Amino acid sequence: MRFFVCITRIYIMHKAGFVNIVGNPNVGKSTLMNLLVGERISIATFKAQTTRHRIMGILNTDDMQIVFSDTPGVLKPNYKLQESMLNFSESALVDADVLLYVTDTVEKPDKNTDFMEKVRNMKVPVILLINKIDLINQDILIKLVEEWHEMLPNAEIIPISAIAKFNVDVVMKRIKELIPDSPPYFDKDQWTDKPARFFVTEIIREKILLYYDKEIPYSVEVVVEQFKEDAKSIRINAVIYVERDSQKGIIIGHQGKALKKVATEARKTLEHFFKKSIYLETFVKVDKDWRSSDKELKNFGYQLD
Repeated sequence: MRFFVCITRIYIMHKAGFVNIVGNPNVGKSTLMNLLVGERISIATFKAQTTRHRIMGILNTDDMQIVFSDTPGVLKPNYKLQESMLNFSESALVDADVLLYVTDTVEKPDKNTDFMEKVRNMKVPVILLINKIDLINQDILIKLVEEWHEMLPNAEIIPISAIAKFNVDVVMKRIKELIPDSPPYFDKDQWTDKPARFFVTEIIREKILLYYDKEIPYSVEVVVEQFKEDAKSIRINAVIYVERDSQKGIIIGHQGKALKKVATEARKTLEHFFKKSIYLETFVKVDKDWRSSDKELKNFGYQLD
């Protein structure tokens, strides 16, 4: 007598995809990104041009991996740094499985028409998110939806308020429905594509954005020269670069008080971020016109043509 054993292979379906977030400056992209990922990946302030790089945040579950990308606000470049920022934004149109175009209740659909034309011609699903709807009434929202539908007729439109977390769950549900079947692109325990040093520079730059006015925050770049980590603590030396001697004086402040305030607030945030004791030393140096120098921008990690 013969016995036949039937072996059934069970395949676990897995979904994975790139969900890229684009839009003009100061519409709430970074706040939304942090909510969707569930981690503080991007710095978010009330000032435009806060995000300078393309930053990935990776959300993992047993059967899904969603790779979110936050990008700089789309603008017409006035100097080399802004050209690099636009390159990061446009690169997000190339590899997206789902595109989130974020606008708000103030912005007009005809802003940055060249970029909008590229969005309109995309073949992947586009979800248009009208953010900050807590600031307007229903009649204005209906009019905005009509205007944006005319601009992007193939996009799915979802009104949200990232700050109030309104409809963010609806956005996430829709994303999960749209991303394709695929094995994961990154290790399942990975939550970003950026190294630890990157988040140090971003957190220090966030404090500068919050505590200084006018042109100063936009003339600043931060570089970590030392990052020594052990089981309980991290020792960090960071250099704040500015373009002018006068800017250096403003950053340091009278008797060093302004710089000390930035360093203290950055240290508190870094300790919360890394869950370790932080020993932070900051220095200020002048790198004249670094924002317009190809060489310096490449050294600082920016993407150029």
